[in-house]
Amino acid sequence: MTYDFSPLFRSTIGFDRLARLVDTAVQTTSTASYPPYNIEKTGEDSYVLTMAVAGFGPGDIELTAQDNTLTVTGRVNGESRNEVLYRGIASRAFERRFALADHIVVERAELTHGLLHVSLKRVVPEALKPRRIEIGAPQAQVANERQQIEGTAQAA
Repeated sequence: MTYDFSPLFRSTIGFDRLARLVDTAVQTTSTASYPPYNIEKTGEDSYVLTMAVAGFGPGDIELTAQDNTLTVTGRVNGESRNEVLYRGIASRAFERRFALADHIVVERAELTHGLLHVSLKRVVPEALKPRRIEIGAPQAQVANERQQIEGTAQAA
């Protein structure tokens, strides 16, 4: 199912990312849920994505952050040398995509005990942070005060 956002775009500028997010959400609900994952908020501007990736090593997983999208791809490079009588631990290839908000950066990734932990943080550039602007007197008033001060200094 696709949504037509053209009426919305007639009166907005720069919200084309909204359409991509809705399309991604619709596609994600219809796909498989492998591997399972958690998203935790660990602070005001920090998050941790935890994925259960049993059977995958650090060389089998690739993380890519590009255009506000985090992509986690897993591929097992080799098969077990032993004969497997029952396979309950899935080792199939996967690709998961996560939409990242503006200014979210990946700090680090760790693989411990079959869990991939990806630490993310919102880092807002100084230029985009709110700043206080001092309110000054009008320039004509400043020039007039300067003349008055200079005039009283010469009279004294």
